[in-house]
Amino acid sequence: MCARPWDLITVKSHQELSVPASDWVQTHASKIKAGGRVLDYACGSGRHAVWLAKQGFQVMAIDRDLASLQQIKSQHPDLAIQTEAIDLETDAWSLSHLGQFDAVIVTNYLYRPFLQKLPNLLNSQGVLIYETFAIGNEAFGKPSNPDFLLTPNELLGFASNMRILAYEDLTVTQPKPACVQRVCAVPLQSKT
Repeated sequence: MCARPWDLITVKSHQELSVPASDWVQTHASKIKAGGRVLDYACGSGRHAVWLAKQGFQVMAIDRDLASLQQIKSQHPDLAIQTEAIDLETDAWSLSHLGQFDAVIVTNYLYRPFLQKLPNLLNSQGVLIYETFAIGNEAFGKPSNPDFLLTPNELLGFASNMRILAYEDLTVTQPKPACVQRVCAVPLQSKT
């Protein structure tokens, strides 16, 4: 039997669970309501879901990879993490059944057709923490396809209807060298 592409990703993502939560996520998690509901969107191996749950947040981890989601639950049954397998790139994209969240976390994932819908998942006091690869990353390896790399200031444009709390477009060295853009933003009416 041939391995499906996401099965190969799963093997690697299970190994990545030992990678600590992103510095960006750790820094801006303090802006999330204490004990609040957090959506880890395209959670992969669950490194952020696990870290956030250990900080006392109620986490919903979603991804298309059922094996990764099952591993998160089996390895951390004591943590407040719910999981749901969802193909985040289908035309029928709807997460309204999940309700709204105090925070939405997205790292190392980019699917432009639904980027503008992410703020709809936040409640009025919610926080969006987003970090992914940018143009220039091809010098360091994958992803190198422009479809998966943000263009200069693209995250700022995406969050133009939000209040930007922090933004960076830089090269990082940890956990491995990469060009990234990252934003922390709240709805315009938020008092955060």
